[in-house]
Amino acid sequence: MVRRKKEKKRPAFGIPKGIVLLATPEGWRTSVLTMEGGMLCGRLDVPINTDPHDARAAAAVMVTELARDFHDTDVEVNWDPPREPWSWTAQVTLAAENEPPSPDTEGQTASSAK
Repeated sequence: MVRRKKEKKRPAFGIPKGIVLLATPEGWRTSVLTMEGGMLCGRLDVPINTDPHDARAAAAVMVTELARDFHDTDVEVNWDPPREPWSWTAQVTLAAENEPPSPDTEGQTASSAK
């Protein structure tokens, strides 16, 4: 009997569209919101006493790598001004070179046609 190699299936993570970063007594927690309406939650792999600026940078790298590894796309992370000293949110957008061509501009991306 011949056995086929089982191909590893990548999780069906959606393309990230937002990040919520929380400082908790147990450590840094993240929620990644996806364009498809899903949410991925977990612990950010940094020490509890990490500076908030460094935690935001680590969360941005995590989301950027997730988009690149699972969707072969580049994203940009833009942090919103904090509303609370222990909570941050960010908007995640597709990088300009990944924009689909605009139907009105013969192959130009929507941002290059402006």
